[in-house]
Amino acid sequence: MKIRILAAGGKMPAWVQEGYGEYAKRLPRELTLEMVEIPLGNRGNKNAAALVEKARQKEGEAMLAAIGPRDHVVALEVTGKAWSTEQLSRELAGWQLGGSNVCLLIGGPDGLSRDCLARANQKWSLSALTMPHPLVRVLLAEQLYRAWTLSVGHPYHK
Repeated sequence: MKIRILAAGGKMPAWVQEGYGEYAKRLPRELTLEMVEIPLGNRGNKNAAALVEKARQKEGEAMLAAIGPRDHVVALEVTGKAWSTEQLSRELAGWQLGGSNVCLLIGGPDGLSRDCLARANQKWSLSALTMPHPLVRVLLAEQLYRAWTLSVGHPYHK
């Protein structure tokens, strides 16, 4: 199974790439993790509501274009369901049994488009806290690795 993280945003600092890469490489060959960066839409200098919505829509269109028709889509959304590591491990096992690839969507600074939220099979909240998007990438990779280790009895989870 392949898990693709579709993340709005450009090139990240080296610490983000290193942290994400460390956990992505630890996953087994049958559970690959791939990062797909979606360019941010232009929000202009005035940050007018119409420009923000247009940017979010553009990001959403690019995300939707990167999703396969049979992919299972999980939107990272503050109003989504919060999962413990144990629940994430069960979700991961379910995704693997489902036989589809998984796309995890990380929106831009203004969140995901309505169309992305409508396409999502699940909505997941990493935390009630507001987090910087670079940190979310690393945290997400680490939690996926931790969930996998839990499912196979690896001591990392302890």
